[in-house]
Amino acid sequence: MSALPSVPTTDAARIRDDAHALDVARELAADFAPGASERDRQRRLPAEEVERFSRSGLWAITVPRAFGGAQVSHATLSEVTALVSEADPSLGQIPQNHYCLVDAIRLVGTPEQQRFFFAEALAGRRFGNAVSETGTPNSKVVRTRLSRTPQGLRLNGCKAYSTGALFAHWVPVAALDDDEQQVLVYVARDAPGLTVEDDWSGFGQRTTASGSVVAENVAVTPLQVVARHRLFDPPTIHGAFAQLLHSAIDLGLARAALADLRHWVRERARPWADSGVAHAAQDPLTLARVGELVIRLHAAEALQERAGRHLDAARDDASASRVTQASIAVAEAKVLTTTLALDASSTLIELGGTQSTLAEHNLDRHWRNARTHTVHDPVRWKYHAVGDHWLNDAEPRRHASL
Repeated sequence: MSALPSVPTTDAARIRDDAHALDVARELAADFAPGASERDRQRRLPAEEVERFSRSGLWAITVPRAFGGAQVSHATLSEVTALVSEADPSLGQIPQNHYCLVDAIRLVGTPEQQRFFFAEALAGRRFGNAVSETGTPNSKVVRTRLSRTPQGLRLNGCKAYSTGALFAHWVPVAALDDDEQQVLVYVARDAPGLTVEDDWSGFGQRTTASGSVVAENVAVTPLQVVARHRLFDPPTIHGAFAQLLHSAIDLGLARAALADLRHWVRERARPWADSGVAHAAQDPLTLARVGELVIRLHAAEALQERAGRHLDAARDDASASRVTQASIAVAEAKVLTTTLALDASSTLIELGGTQSTLAEHNLDRHWRNARTHTVHDPVRWKYHAVGDHWLNDAEPRRHASL
């Protein structure tokens, strides 16, 4: 297990607008990419990279303009996530929950909570995640409790898959209050009674540090408690927002696998003996397979951008119909990015040949990362949501997808 990283507290730069955000993301991605394979191989947690990432100002780009943020478009946020994920998908995933928890403050935070937590985000403070639990009937069931006691509010429970918590300044914990309502409790990472464990053992996304969080009688103030049960009633884009980011991570994964595929087919792979050509890049069956993947990449990119536009429209006018349109648009994009990430990472090995399986190249990390990350939102249910809406005008279910 890696040593727990320190959590520096440093002021962040300010991103001016969408173009600035994309420029900074490209610069960071270029610096993050060279070390990604070795970080995966050694499971070296990217503490320094996360610190640089958040100090860049990119973790605050969704803060509303009224509070000093850039409030970039969802298409820009998606592309920022995809760019970083192409370089290192673990680094792309770590702030995914942060963005969602900033969005929760936007949607249901009190004015006091918005002033405080938006200022924290702009200063470079990172929000982690302690939402999911194991041993429950399904992933949406919460057993962690926030209780009123004579000494004040106290939080108790155990969480798993807590991506970002290890690197966070604030760890929002999903819990049930005494009225059986779901809340998010934004707990300081160093609060007495809060323990963050680096026990993530997934075969992919190895450096997200998606371990466990335990809260034992943690003292809480009302400022830290956000009404999670209000996130979807009336309709909001919160669920679609989270899923757009997951889809963007998968898009980055697909791009990374295709970039290595291009290099291997052009520079390393040998043609099949029956092809009658001298170079693998001239093999007609290889060309057909690559052409299919490139077309699917461009289709996924187009649907991802389209989904971002729908989310922009629903953010400005959160009517039930606009929220539904945004949710369906994101589901369509997620289908393509999921299947493309899996197919591109598998085809890389198929076309790369036996030498591409050698451990020193670590090309299997693309498939391991894609297979691990794409289980977040089961794509089989995206097909169902799109079909049910198209045939029956059904509204997709609204829930968080952290």
